[in-house]
Amino acid sequence: MEREEEKTKEGSSYRYWVREATADAAPPPLPQKLSNNDVALNAAPASLGSLWNRAGTWEEKSLTKWATDRLKELLGSVGSLQFSSGKAEIIDVNRCVGDAFLVTVRNKKRVGYTYELSLKVEGEWSCEENMKKVKGSLEIPEFSFGELDDLEVDVKLSEDKELSQQLKQLIRLDMKQFLEPIRLKLGQFEQELKDR
Repeated sequence: MEREEEKTKEGSSYRYWVREATADAAPPPLPQKLSNNDVALNAAPASLGSLWNRAGTWEEKSLTKWATDRLKELLGSVGSLQFSSGKAEIIDVNRCVGDAFLVTVRNKKRVGYTYELSLKVEGEWSCEENMKKVKGSLEIPEFSFGELDDLEVDVKLSEDKELSQQLKQLIRLDMKQFLEPIRLKLGQFEQELKDR
């Protein structure tokens, strides 16, 4: 018991902050009214995202509706191509499935998308001095942001028993020439997406 009393008299190992001002302590701060210039100088920098996300942490915004409509519009404007033995044009976008998004991370804007496409194509090719109407589709299985150099097109022709295998092979090779105009339109789409 005596030892405990001695310890409390000596003081404990825990110290409180000084509660009473001493002569060498700094004076307490005084409140100051800010002027309009002070407020303007201390205003937070503009952030990219929503008002609630002033820190610019993580914010994701869906651009799928705009992107789907814009892809259909751009790919519908590819037009027709003339080949050595025929011509063809993209009639319609049969399928345009995917998503596009805008992400704000650490106050930096990043965009991305992933889509699958099917384009309806019609054309005419000369076969033994006759012009044969051909229908088919260009399938782009999957493409995403920044991967347009790796773009591939699969050509599917409608079943036509009058066409020889050799002519079908020629038509498939000709239709693959749509790849470059499609790639250019998708490049334009990527640039518009970045600028949003």
